[in-house]
Amino acid sequence: MISELDRVVLTVDLPEYDLKSCDMGTVVLVHQEGLGYEVEFMTIAGETIAIVSLLSSQVRRIGDREIAQARVLASS
Repeated sequence: MISELDRVVLTVDLPEYDLKSCDMGTVVLVHQEGLGYEVEFMTIAGETIAIVSLLSSQVRRIGDREIAQARVLASS
């Protein structure tokens, strides 16, 4: 189960927040025993891009054999 402060990976694009599938975020709140999550997405420098309410199907746990990748945001 995903818990508060776990890092997660987005599984869908969220263009309204300039977020893309595979962006990483941090769970800041678990809703209804894991049915949904509040997830904070930040730049590498620590600037919050968005805090988004997501269904459990829209995020996944980070695996042990994954590598992070950086991308430049389309908007400022």
